[in-house]
Amino acid sequence: MKTVAELEAKLSEASDRLINDLHKVDGDLLILGAGGKMGPSLARLAAQAIRAGGMNKKVTAVSRFQDQEVKNDLESAGVKTISCNLLDDQEFMQLPAADNIIYMAGNKFGTTGREYYTWAMNTYLPGRVAEKYKDSRIVVFSSGNVYPFSQVTLGGVDESVPPEPLGEYAQSTLGRERMFEYFSHKYGTPMLLYRLNYAIDLRYGVLLEIAQKVHEGKSVSLTMGHANVIWQGDANEIALRSLLKCQSPPEILNVTGPETMSVRWAAQQFARRFGLPASFEGSESETALLSNAAKAFREFGYPRVGLLEMIDFIAEWVESGGSTWNKPTHFSERKGRF
Repeated sequence: MKTVAELEAKLSEASDRLINDLHKVDGDLLILGAGGKMGPSLARLAAQAIRAGGMNKKVTAVSRFQDQEVKNDLESAGVKTISCNLLDDQEFMQLPAADNIIYMAGNKFGTTGREYYTWAMNTYLPGRVAEKYKDSRIVVFSSGNVYPFSQVTLGGVDESVPPEPLGEYAQSTLGRERMFEYFSHKYGTPMLLYRLNYAIDLRYGVLLEIAQKVHEGKSVSLTMGHANVIWQGDANEIALRSLLKCQSPPEILNVTGPETMSVRWAAQQFARRFGLPASFEGSESETALLSNAAKAFREFGYPRVGLLEMIDFIAEWVESGGSTWNKPTHFSERKGRF
């Protein structure tokens, strides 16, 4: 892939298993917070699967849509769009009903110094959404940041490990989960808490950041020496298929790739592809933010795009000068400050 069009086509490839599962999901789909990094590709994937399966369902994407091009592209893909500031009460209350909600709204970067906004987005708004859509199924995007760091030799924490959020972003993200959980208990709303880390697109992500450092001859930090990654197309598919796994009280699902990836190893892989040396700063810690997604693999199968494929994709993208977003993951952050 060397163009955004090729990338978007790859991200929108609907598998037979996704099409089959969406056939089992009754009603239309409403995606709240669809204008971020993952939302547009998730909406396009849903629309493509619905078309491929000959289903009579609508996909509606809700966002402020500050980038008009994103809105236009979604409309062209058969996705209905609604421009809405979810924190504006009047706009929020005018949103349509829907049987199925993918909740993607939230705030992470820029938390420090603007904590009040992060808490409003991540904790206050979820309560409003859970009350308004109490009669829907809701897949709630969350984060592996709610977990404590774990020993890198243990394969990551699974869903049985109690949350131990570090910093206000992670604390407010757990607050998001708790608000949805409260209303699930109150109304019996079927939900799934989707704890993700880290999705990989060619325009942003952990692997892109490592590749850029190597390509530019800069040192790669080993502060967070290990990470989990998953192709964004696979992560989006799991989110859509998770509508069938919603329950009350909410189901919890870790979503990431199967490997505990060494940052040093990944940098060396890029160095080999670029024909350049890799240099490093710092040293690996015995702990990292790592999730075990064995439960997701049992429910949905393993990701279609593997780690070495992602590395190949990104190496080619970087060497060809592919477009990138200035949206760093801060995956090396160990003190919870975003």
